[in-house]
Amino acid sequence: MSDEIAIKPEYQLLADVTSLDLSIVESERSEFQDTVHMKMVLRDDPDILASCAFGLIYALGVLSFSDARPRGVSGMDFAEKDDWYVSDMFSHLRFEDGRLHFYADYVRGRMMKTTVEIDPDGVIRLETINRGESAARWVATLQGKKKLKLIESADGDTAKT
Repeated sequence: MSDEIAIKPEYQLLADVTSLDLSIVESERSEFQDTVHMKMVLRDDPDILASCAFGLIYALGVLSFSDARPRGVSGMDFAEKDDWYVSDMFSHLRFEDGRLHFYADYVRGRMMKTTVEIDPDGVIRLETINRGESAARWVATLQGKKKLKLIESADGDTAKT
C-alpha cells in the first residue's frame, strides 16, 4: 500500500490553478439590446498552462456555476445548494481545432453561458453572455486579488475596502 494520500480530483484541479500567473491581455464588455457580452483574453506560460489547463477550466466552471442563477423557466431545475463536479466540466469540454474548448449554457437550472478556450500558445479566451462583469471578478479571484466590498460604519457611511 502506498504512503501517498489520495486527493480528490476537484481539489487537485484547484491546486493546479495556483501554479498559474494569469495576465489580462484584453477585456471588453459590450451590450446589444438586452444582451451583455463580456470577452477577456488572458495569457500564461504555455508550458505551465499545459499541465494546468484542466484546473483552470474547472476553477472557472466552479466560479461561474456558483454565481449563476436561473433565468426564465430554468428555475424549476434550480437547487440553491448544488456543487460543480469534475463530471460537469468534462461533459462540456471538447478538443477542437487544436485547442481545449469549454462551453456551458444551462446546467441544473443555472444560466452559466460561459465559454473558455485554451490555445497551445498560452492564450486563453473567456467569454460570458448576460453575466455582467462576473468574468472579470472570477479572473481577479484566480489572480489572488482582493475583492472590493462595501462596509458600513457606525454612522451609516459606506466605504470601499
